[in-house]
Amino acid sequence: MRVLVIKHGALGDIVLAFPAMAAIRAAHPGARITLLTTVLYVGLLRASPWFDDIRVDSRPKLWNLPGLLSLRHQLRGFDRVYDLQTSSRSSRYFALAGRPPWSGIAPGCAFPDTNPARTTTHSRERLAGQLAQAAILKLPVPDLGWMTADISRFGLPARFALLVPGAAAHRPEKRWPAAHFAALARQMSMPCVVVGGAGDGAHGIPGLDLAGQTSLLELAAITAHAALAIGNDTGPMHLAAALNIPAIVLFSGASDPALTAPRAPDGGWPVILREPDLKDLPVARVLAALP
Repeated sequence: MRVLVIKHGALGDIVLAFPAMAAIRAAHPGARITLLTTVLYVGLLRASPWFDDIRVDSRPKLWNLPGLLSLRHQLRGFDRVYDLQTSSRSSRYFALAGRPPWSGIAPGCAFPDTNPARTTTHSRERLAGQLAQAAILKLPVPDLGWMTADISRFGLPARFALLVPGAAAHRPEKRWPAAHFAALARQMSMPCVVVGGAGDGAHGIPGLDLAGQTSLLELAAITAHAALAIGNDTGPMHLAAALNIPAIVLFSGASDPALTAPRAPDGGWPVILREPDLKDLPVARVLAALP
């Protein structure tokens, strides 16, 4: 049997889909399972035990006929497709794929997610509901022991707090001010390690600045060694929650934790602090939430 899983990103969405990916592998133990994703996540997910092959979706424009023909070739030949992206784009892939047995929201698919509340449901429960329509009735606690890498070159402290001061570049309203992170780090009882994308570090935050210096797999391995993690609503905080690291996640009014918050492998929730404008979230409130 040949199975295709479609999942793009961002990083937080990928991590929230880990239980669903593990469930699909458990439901099809002897199948050859292929993942269609974007290039950013190939290195990370190639290390996982869930996929035998990974293909890169270049997401061609509708007028890019050669690109669409290449994508059509990538999508053909599967006995079952799980569209975990369930976007308007990925739903159009149903026809390109030749209308195989399909789990998703594409009109006419064999295993449609018909939950009328799916767009107001947290990603974890939404994926569980979608897979239930395809007779996959349980999301297992995924084994994330594969998320390892040689991180000796970073010289990590023996015990440290992970700080995640970044967020998507086009979403500045999701960032707690860097000056607040700096004040927090100065009052922590352990050294801090700053992670994230290029440009997310420094800004006067004391500690070991590794922002922009790690692969996703190295980032996961570093996160797994943290005593706790504090950061904005962004991908590395999803890694922390998935790895059962005690986490404090800072939300502004720009996003709803009921829909997108990081979750532990068993479905548990991290500590969530929310303020309509994150500039108004005082450092003292974050310190008071420390475990």
